[in-house]
Amino acid sequence: MKTLRIVLPLIFLSCVYLSGCGSTLRKENKGTIAAAKNAEDSTAAATSEKQPAKNAKTGAQENVLVIYTPHDADPMNAAVTQFMEKYPDITVEIKAGGTGELCERIKEERDAPKADVLWGGGADSLAAYSDCFEPFSTENDSVIDNQFRDAERKWIGESPLPMVILYNKKRLKEEGLEAPVSWADCLKPEFKGEIAYCSPSKSGSAYTQLCTMILANGGGDVGWEYVRKFLSNLNGRILDSSGKCHKLVASGDYILGITLEKSAMIYSGNQDIGFCYPEEGTSAVPDATAIVKNCPHRANAELFANFVTSYDCQTAQSDKWGRRPSRNDCTLPAGLLPVSGIRLVSYDFKWAAGEKAKNLAHFESLESECK
Repeated sequence: MKTLRIVLPLIFLSCVYLSGCGSTLRKENKGTIAAAKNAEDSTAAATSEKQPAKNAKTGAQENVLVIYTPHDADPMNAAVTQFMEKYPDITVEIKAGGTGELCERIKEERDAPKADVLWGGGADSLAAYSDCFEPFSTENDSVIDNQFRDAERKWIGESPLPMVILYNKKRLKEEGLEAPVSWADCLKPEFKGEIAYCSPSKSGSAYTQLCTMILANGGGDVGWEYVRKFLSNLNGRILDSSGKCHKLVASGDYILGITLEKSAMIYSGNQDIGFCYPEEGTSAVPDATAIVKNCPHRANAELFANFVTSYDCQTAQSDKWGRRPSRNDCTLPAGLLPVSGIRLVSYDFKWAAGEKAKNLAHFESLESECK
């Protein structure tokens, strides 16, 4: 029996699976939801490929994998189900939340780690907590370009995430406005109070967006001056969850939104929604996977890292959810430009990670000035 235990998320996720505190979902081999059964009753599969890995120190089978993840519910559940189909005797426990919250939790738990893997979240956010993660390699390293792998092997990218400006075409037409093409367009007075953006202290992707805006608009003091003007144009409307940005643009509550390409792709069939890659440049920091230092189930953590970077998982995520694969041997989802066709800033991981506290403090100071 394959077991997926979903733990109460740290922040609200719009997901039917997370409908109750400490809810448990278990899936049988045929893919139907079955009644809960004690995980200790599970029987090892007949083939060695289906058996859980063994603990290198004790030799005991590791029947558990604890994943912390900020991923959206649907692609997250699809990938975990796919993993359980390959390793049906591993009990997978999920704790969902924002990247920053989960990283802080891992840091707080470092003397007695509970998580095995942090799956998802911008690589720059993971880099800021590099002391919490262990070096590792996957069997797929050779097909993932160096720009999507940490030089110290503390994380590996599973999906590059260009930042985009999402817009509601219906609202633009009603207001007689042109669709944006640049970061500069976000400063136009006609968009004052009409831009959905999350606080970078609440979201790893929002922090990446902040760094991207700074770098794309001259860097240093010049880039921060752009941020000051951008904050002024938000008119005090800053969201507390990055997951709200694309949804509130789609609903028409905002005309524009700063979001991830993967979130914009959710609306690829919606003629009222469009997006652009800002012409000054954007970033393509990958969603990354990291193994928690001194995690309790290291062997299964490695199995999972291999799985999420595998051809089968990346193809399924691409085909079903429009996620851009990090593997260079996979086909891009329809409608996406290759990374080589997008103007990218030179993203400074060391600066973004090393100066995160300072950057967030500066942002909050500017935010106070603009209220």
